[in-house]
Amino acid sequence: MPTIIYINGYRLFFVSFDGSEPMHVHVRKGDCHAKAWVEPLRIAWSDFKPRENRIILRLIRENVNLIRQKWYDHFKA
Repeated sequence: MPTIIYINGYRLFFVSFDGSEPMHVHVRKGDCHAKAWVEPLRIAWSDFKPRENRIILRLIRENVNLIRQKWYDHFKA
């Protein structure tokens, strides 16, 4: 499960067997976990509260270029 980035306690990462799905990231902080689609940007599912989901979407938006680069490096190599 390659980590993309750690930000404010949130770990954004890929699950290696998910490469056949559209671009997305998994997010974990503490005992909570979420999956978010990158394009269009939205939460697929989440254990987080709505406020934290908004934070997660903002983090993805702010780091979308890094996420895309890491996605293509990992899954298209």
